[in-house]
Amino acid sequence: MKRLITALLVFAPFCVQASSTLRCDSGLVSLDDTTSEVSSKCGEPLSRDFLGYREVLDEYGFYNEVAVEEWSYGPRNGMYQFLRFQGNRLIKIDSKRRN
Repeated sequence: MKRLITALLVFAPFCVQASSTLRCDSGLVSLDDTTSEVSSKCGEPLSRDFLGYREVLDEYGFYNEVAVEEWSYGPRNGMYQFLRFQGNRLIKIDSKRRN
């Protein structure tokens, strides 16, 4: 049991890292990249979905309304990648296998 816990603690950072980056044809995409950086590294997405607007607090204490989009890429080795942007910045990377 102690070995299992140790192994989980050792490999946990790698699991977090895997969901915060995505390898594309011409580079590595990371969280906080802009839409133009992602587009230049990964090309045009399979689809772009506008999800609406969200209010976010900026560094000056003001609320700003920003657009939220989700881009889809794939399939790549049977996996689809879903990239969520908020205010032109990449905030989430998900990978899912579709049947």
